[in-house]
Amino acid sequence: MPAASEAGLPRRFRPLGVRLAGWFFGTLFVVVCAVMWIGLGAELRNSFLLRYQLTMLGIVVALVLCLHALMRCRIDADESGLRIVNGYRSRHLDWAQVVDVSLPPGAPWAIFDLVDGSTVSALGIQGSDGARARQQVRELRALVNAAGPGDR
Repeated sequence: MPAASEAGLPRRFRPLGVRLAGWFFGTLFVVVCAVMWIGLGAELRNSFLLRYQLTMLGIVVALVLCLHALMRCRIDADESGLRIVNGYRSRHLDWAQVVDVSLPPGAPWAIFDLVDGSTVSALGIQGSDGARARQQVRELRALVNAAGPGDR
C-alpha cells in the first residue's frame, strides 16, 4: 500500500441519501407521535395503562435503533485495510484480501470481491446515491489497485 498521504488515507465512505432520509423520517415520526400524544388530551392520556405506554415507547425505540443502524453504515479505508460497517456488524478486510469493488447497474450497494472467491456487500455505498456512489466506487477501486497485486 502506498504511503497514506499518497493514497489519501484515511478515508470514509458513507451513503448520503440514507442518512438524510433517516434524519428526516426519524424526526418526522417523533414529532408526529408527540403531537398526537399531546392532542389526545389529558383525560385520554391518563386512561393509558403503563404497559400500553411502555409498548409505544418500545416501538419508538425500535424504530430509532433501526434508523440508526442504517445511518451508521460506512466503509473506512486506512493503511491496514478496509473496515466495513453494515448496521451493527462490522468486518475488517486487509488490502490483500480485496480483489475488486463494484456497483453493478441496479445493485442496491457496493460489492467487494475477495481473493477466496467470496463477496462482501457494503451498505456504506448505496446505489441510490447515483453519481456520488459511482464516484466513491471509483475512489475505492483506485485504493484497491494502489495496493497492487505484488502485496497480495
